[in-house]
Amino acid sequence: MSAHTWTEQLAEVLQQHGWMLATAESCTGGMIAANCTDLAGSSHWFERGFVTYANEAKHDMLGVDSSLIAQHGAVSEAVAQAMTLGAMRRSNAQVTLAVTGVAGPSGGSADKPVGTVWFAWATPSDAGPTLGAETAWVKTERMHFTGDRAAVREATVQHALKTLLDLLQQH
Repeated sequence: MSAHTWTEQLAEVLQQHGWMLATAESCTGGMIAANCTDLAGSSHWFERGFVTYANEAKHDMLGVDSSLIAQHGAVSEAVAQAMTLGAMRRSNAQVTLAVTGVAGPSGGSADKPVGTVWFAWATPSDAGPTLGAETAWVKTERMHFTGDRAAVREATVQHALKTLLDLLQQH
């Protein structure tokens, strides 16, 4: 299926729950948010998108601790998790997702080759209706995609949306 199809289904599930989505994107540069806002009526379920390409932006906009980035690198599980929780804290959304990766063609390393992407999704916990970053349930995942920069970014968008849809359908 296409990212557009995942987005349509995601919109339905978010609206059924009365939840809003916020995105925190690095390597995709806002492509996930753009995909969401391509749908008419997205203001009913899409709250905002943070494009935090630079490390300073991750800190300034999402509150990601600079020492976390220095210790683990921007492309890491710790930073992806901090990004998604930061998006939740700094928005009115109940559901957030974050992506940070190496889209290429350069910038990779032995530990983090081109195509490495860390994802984090935050959804309301099972604790009840009180929402927010302190009561969120977070899932993280590392993926490695092949292909050129465009292919890595498109695969990232699709995986982020499809996985979020899967997580929300389990709620």
